[in-house]
Amino acid sequence: MSRLRSNKVVNQAGTGAPELTYGAVVPATGTISGAGGINVTGIVTAASFSGDGSALSGIDASTLKDGSNTKVQAVSTGANVTGNVAASGNVTAVDGTFSGNLTVQGTTTTIDTAVTSVDSLSLDGDINLVDNSKIKLGVGTDLQIYHDGSHSHIVNSTGNLRILADGVGDLVLTSKSGEEAILCAQDGAVTIKHDNATRFTTTADGIDISGNGSIKVPVGTTAQRNSSPTAGDFRYNSTEGKFEGYTTEWGEIGGGGGITTEASVASGAVVTLDLTAAQDHKVTATGICTITCTGGTEADSHTVRIINSGSATIGFSTYFLFPSGSTPSLSSADGSINLISFTVNRVGAAGTQLLAGASVNYS
Repeated sequence: MSRLRSNKVVNQAGTGAPELTYGAVVPATGTISGAGGINVTGIVTAASFSGDGSALSGIDASTLKDGSNTKVQAVSTGANVTGNVAASGNVTAVDGTFSGNLTVQGTTTTIDTAVTSVDSLSLDGDINLVDNSKIKLGVGTDLQIYHDGSHSHIVNSTGNLRILADGVGDLVLTSKSGEEAILCAQDGAVTIKHDNATRFTTTADGIDISGNGSIKVPVGTTAQRNSSPTAGDFRYNSTEGKFEGYTTEWGEIGGGGGITTEASVASGAVVTLDLTAAQDHKVTATGICTITCTGGTEADSHTVRIINSGSATIGFSTYFLFPSGSTPSLSSADGSINLISFTVNRVGAAGTQLLAGASVNYS
């Protein structure tokens, strides 16, 4: 193979550069260098390029293209990318704005930074919050949901807290074991259960109470009666030991207690019958005794059994009214028994009136 060795090759015309008709080969150990330039109107192909390209002219370094399509465009604030960005390493940025979707297949971690605004968020996994971290809803965080380590809380600070079963099913509150506690049927009954057994059910015209036990009604003294009762009120009067109801005034409703008895022993003394404590009164008397009373309810009936223990003379207070105004003459002999029956006509500020009759000298 022939070689040309020369310190300088010039055009035969003496001007311009020599023309290499069939090209030129630069071996791996050689270079093309010089203070001048290389002008090529065709294609320059190289395995690599050394340098930052800042001195190259005729190249738009502000764009990266795929064919004629611009994919990256440098702008004053950074770069605009058309299409997808794929990174096999980490992507670090100060801020990020997405006009489309953001898909994360791994874990998203936010460190000491609040997410201030999200138009919508769809998840196909769990949201895990530590104790006392809250889900806050509303402009003023009016609804909060959280767990404090011991108990779970739903806190509403504005308006009503509504739980809506807006579908074909019912609203059901259950226990851990799955037993129904409260069942709110669509357009139907509300059912309250005890240990999964129905006890209370609303109906179109009232309520149904189930079970074979009993109903506990309000219990209180006469002084504790409702200050503004209405017709239909019902309670147990612990002062009088009776059930009572209200229509236009309070009145007794029969219970299973039966007639109660109050026993007294008197020797030359005043005997006071407690009409709220009993309906039957037994007085064992000796000497001169007077019978009076306290309490009582209009229309209640009472009996007084007077047993003489030795000679006894019995009188009555002005509360007792007998037929024709005449006080009966009771047997005073030892061992004799006398019976007084009376009905309460009235009690209160106007004075107590007991309409009485006597059956005397049982022996």
